[in-house]
Amino acid sequence: MTATWASAQGIDVPDRVPARLRRRYVEQGLVPDRDLYSLFRAHVVAHPERPAVVDPEGTLDYATLDRHARRLATGFVALGIGAGDVVGVQLPSGRRALAADLALAAIGAVALPYPVGRGRQDSLALLGRSRARAVITTAEWDGVPLARTLADLRADLPYLRTVAVFGASPDGCVPLDPWLVGRPEGEPWEPVAVDAETPARILVSSGSEDRPKMVAYSHNALAGGRGNYVSALRRGADPLRCLVLMPLASSYGSLGLVVLVRHGGTLVLLDRFEATLALSAVTEHRPSHVFAVPTMLRRMAEAPWTPGEDLSSLRAVVSSAAPLPPETLRAALGRFGCPVVNIYGSTDGVNCHTTWACPATDTRRAGRADPAVAEIRVVGPDGRPLPSGEAGEIQARGPMTPRCYLGAPELDAAHRTPDGWVRTGDRGLVDGDGELWVLDRLRSTVIRGGYTISPAEVERHIGAHPGIADAACVPVPDPELGERMCACVAKRPGTEPPTLKELQAFLERERGLERRKLPEQLLTLDQLPLGPTGKVCRSTLARRAATQGPDVPRTASTCEGASR
Repeated sequence: MTATWASAQGIDVPDRVPARLRRRYVEQGLVPDRDLYSLFRAHVVAHPERPAVVDPEGTLDYATLDRHARRLATGFVALGIGAGDVVGVQLPSGRRALAADLALAAIGAVALPYPVGRGRQDSLALLGRSRARAVITTAEWDGVPLARTLADLRADLPYLRTVAVFGASPDGCVPLDPWLVGRPEGEPWEPVAVDAETPARILVSSGSEDRPKMVAYSHNALAGGRGNYVSALRRGADPLRCLVLMPLASSYGSLGLVVLVRHGGTLVLLDRFEATLALSAVTEHRPSHVFAVPTMLRRMAEAPWTPGEDLSSLRAVVSSAAPLPPETLRAALGRFGCPVVNIYGSTDGVNCHTTWACPATDTRRAGRADPAVAEIRVVGPDGRPLPSGEAGEIQARGPMTPRCYLGAPELDAAHRTPDGWVRTGDRGLVDGDGELWVLDRLRSTVIRGGYTISPAEVERHIGAHPGIADAACVPVPDPELGERMCACVAKRPGTEPPTLKELQAFLERERGLERRKLPEQLLTLDQLPLGPTGKVCRSTLARRAATQGPDVPRTASTCEGASR
């Protein structure tokens, strides 16, 4: 196995997990020790006619998706793209994104998918810092000429040589659509031998901190660690049939590829999220699982019921990427009629989950760690593990752990221990039953006059208000105190949202929140804006809160800059 690896463009990608542990994961059968494409190919041989993906264009079976992937691989090789090249992929969820992922894995290239909502600056940062050799995109999305924009960026990206495009191809770009109906020019392609410990995919964080992080995952970490996490959610479904509502290019959405290559399942994909469309997709396509973020589940649970709605196919709905409010849990259990699985995890390789079959007033319990995915420990300020019941920083390490942050040794130094544990920056404890409790998300805080406030804590209490459907708390600059906290809330249909004073009174008198933790500004919206990954777009909320006086309602439904 390879412990030291460098991209074809010279970026070192060390493995921060000790080699002896990687070997142990293979010996124990916790990772398949095979590359993503060969795993997918085994399912093609076993069940060629099984549906691989159901998207707005129809149904594509495993054999046809494989033909698309192989044709794309032939074309990529003819363009000079090969082993060790990093290739950006900016495509909407669907068959083309999956075929591109599989083709890049088959030739030993490293895919860097990122959601189509990310704009020019993010594209420059991600493609530039990764030294991407090529980018695969579509002609346009939501009226934005993606292909033309990316082609124009080449002057600022010295390593970028090729922009390959599905749809109308601008001058200077390579058209991809003809490749899917005929063999591209060049030598016939055959799969290459790929070391399963080498990078396969770069996951991009949602950018909740100063800039998006790029995390290098190997074939084994994706198909093994992440594959084991999906295995634990099956609840008897065979084969898996998953409605994935987040973009496949997001970190959470990467489980879509895992469902195909590791489990031979079927993906049901939409071109955009709307609660009514998602509910209709459950009725029509009969998925066993729905994967979504809490805001999506809340909107689906509270959407009007339509005649003929049938959600009986569901074995579980899965919530991740943000804390699950108790009110969302209660609403989801009532609407979907199946257990809700809450994932505590991150792009950095952290994963633990709890299955809820009944409502709960406190959803901070994250369950028992699965060593086949990632071990969890809680440590004190000196880095030593703490006994059960004592709170400290949550750390994780296991088969799902990525190699490192791409091209960012300073992030490795800050967020990885010398022996490979991921420092989450979150505060938690392990109780006497061995279950993890996530107490605070420490990387997201409001510091008011030197006092640190956890937005997640305040959001949990705001969510209990009967007039509020969703809430997010963000900092706003203050010349005297440094920061104050603004509560951004979405009103529940048919109710009057509270004023700032009413909300403060509710939090203090009925929820017992300390006065110094009370929000000092209120922004009332019809819906909270969602970013490209499907999560609440806190940066948009922070910008609006910074220019909005307290207790003056405004409305918003989309993330500023998300599509333009």
